[in-house]
Amino acid sequence: MARIRIAYIGGGSTRAAGTMASLIHQGENFRGSEVVLIDLDPERLALVRTISERMIAARGLELTVRATTDRRSGLEGCDAVLSSYRPGGFEARALDERIPLAHGVIGQETHGPGGFFMALRSIHVLRGILEDIAAVCPGAMLFNYTNPVNVVAQAVSDHTDVPVVSLCEGPIVYPRYLAGLAGLDAEELDVSSVGLNHASWSVRHRYRGEDLIPHLQAACEELRDSPRLRRSDRRLLRLASLMGAIPSGYFEYYYYEREVLAELQAKPTTRAEDILARVPDYWAHYLEQSRADSPTLDPRRSRGGIHELELAIDCMDAVYNDRGEVMPVNVPNRGSVPGFPDDLVVETEALCDARGIHVQKMPGLPTHLRGLVEALAEFQRLASEAAWSGCARDGVRALAAHPLVRSVELAERLYGELARAHRAHLPDRLLPA
Repeated sequence: MARIRIAYIGGGSTRAAGTMASLIHQGENFRGSEVVLIDLDPERLALVRTISERMIAARGLELTVRATTDRRSGLEGCDAVLSSYRPGGFEARALDERIPLAHGVIGQETHGPGGFFMALRSIHVLRGILEDIAAVCPGAMLFNYTNPVNVVAQAVSDHTDVPVVSLCEGPIVYPRYLAGLAGLDAEELDVSSVGLNHASWSVRHRYRGEDLIPHLQAACEELRDSPRLRRSDRRLLRLASLMGAIPSGYFEYYYYEREVLAELQAKPTTRAEDILARVPDYWAHYLEQSRADSPTLDPRRSRGGIHELELAIDCMDAVYNDRGEVMPVNVPNRGSVPGFPDDLVVETEALCDARGIHVQKMPGLPTHLRGLVEALAEFQRLASEAAWSGCARDGVRALAAHPLVRSVELAERLYGELARAHRAHLPDRLLPA
């Protein structure tokens, strides 16, 4: 089994306890390894470390955990870097969601103006992380969960030699969720998706060896007026039925833009504000469990559930233990998805083994699905370049190109207000004059 050193940037976050639970669940696959928790808050780092060490002891595993606020020191000699951080915290995310809504634009963490400013903040921090990697752990692989994962990976792959893979469970979750709505057994699915992160479509969708789409079309018709379906569920089923492919749930922001915007504007709180209201209980639960001999995380009181960032742990296991497993990834295309440039970071499937991440040849998107994805791909490039080395004008140009904005005047207003709100987390070159 792999004996490696893993640096976890974001190791004091609300997701960290669940992430460590994922790693410890696979602890035998990393026997003798060390995890270095890296974050800004020493008290929360200590809490996550204590929970982790007690979980490890209760299971009799050979794993070591340490914690530090000194990022470069924590990265020294690491083989793998797991990245899941949020500059500005949920307070910054609340601004990403609330400010666009005031301008009549959907506010969301990974799409639109909110996603763009999350990218600007994330990549600003990332540049320092990459400098540290080059200095103290050259050759380490970056397993990225920091949002928006596609824009972050695009910046890394375009400007450094650091091997990077961004990961997201979406291609696994959405087909299973739709199958559940339709009353199907999710274990009988055979689905593959391609596109961009949070903007992918299935290109293979089988159920018990047959086409899955007719099952979803039948469910869509049967459940058309069902009170048990949420509006977002109904939209997702309708999209799959009409388009003949399983969508990422985020497509509702585009294909049902006005409807979703009205719902978000009518809601008294944003998603980030809802999470912020629960954060004290998350930490109270983690404190309780840090005192238990065998900590057990309650999924109702743990951010994201009890097994967080599980796909990253699976990917590390596949690479460092040479498993040769195929899984969804976000990496440069390199011929995987027809119709997209080789250097564009796409969501696709790859074989993961000791030699790295090897994209698979996949079917292309049909014409009726490709146009929106292509527009988002061009925005992805503009956003990564603006974040890496651009100025405020580059930021406005990127926003104006986004399908949810589509206006220079609106892009200028949004950029100015959001940049001022996030001033503390942006480089001077991105601040408006």
